[in-house]
Amino acid sequence: MFGNYLIGLREGLEASLVVCILVAYLVKTGNQRRLPPVWAGVGIAVALSLAFGALLQFGSSTLTFQAKEALGGGLSVLSVALVTWMVFWMRRTARHLKSELQDKLDAALAIGTGALVVTSFFAVGREGLETSLFIWTAVQATGDGVRPLVGALLGLATSVLLGWLFYKGALKINLAKFFRWTGAMLVVVAAGVLAYGIHDLQEADLLPGLHSLAFDISAVIPADSWYGTLLKGVLNFQPDPTVLQTAVWAVYVVPVMFLFLAPERPGQAAPSAPASTEPAPR
Repeated sequence: MFGNYLIGLREGLEASLVVCILVAYLVKTGNQRRLPPVWAGVGIAVALSLAFGALLQFGSSTLTFQAKEALGGGLSVLSVALVTWMVFWMRRTARHLKSELQDKLDAALAIGTGALVVTSFFAVGREGLETSLFIWTAVQATGDGVRPLVGALLGLATSVLLGWLFYKGALKINLAKFFRWTGAMLVVVAAGVLAYGIHDLQEADLLPGLHSLAFDISAVIPADSWYGTLLKGVLNFQPDPTVLQTAVWAVYVVPVMFLFLAPERPGQAAPSAPASTEPAPR
């Protein structure tokens, strides 16, 4: 549940900050009449994300066991790739997110209403689709359709509240630090999702080694115990992983965490960008 709360919080806050910056900039520049197209793009993005999640859930229910495991494993690998790209992208752009969005909005204002809809749609839609995919893979991994969804909804609700406080000027967020530490936690969560995706692919007979266990500590940490359930919900922990699962987990988490936490080179950060992002005054 914590892992889904974290993905909901991070993706939701990114989308909330994007919307706040777009709205604040339009208000500041006297373009309040152009707000409806922005909200229309946001609404379309949210609707598309919900439809994508529903398609994954109901579409997979008609598949055979092997086909469902193959789909779940493949989408788990895809979601991990998207989350990994997202945390590195935000690490690089958090410092100058505001100026980048304002430049895109200026270009959209010059083109017309349709461009505003498209700009806000793409700014929010990517986070929505990533969230739907990650939550679906978490539901498949845990076998629990309630707690992952509740965790994600709580994360999204928290992000909306933080975004509102941010817009009102009651909250200042150091985006670089926030996305850095939540990104590090997400790398660990994503490693667990990747390991479970490998297990799904093994059950679908697409990868070998299903019965070659690296270790089995089920007697110490039973999967149905409260702490086993907690570890599975937070880290997708499995007490009896295969050798391939363990190897893939290590090969992913060690280099990715090292690269993510490594200090940025001087040329990677914008020299004039602020460490924290604030909305334009209304």
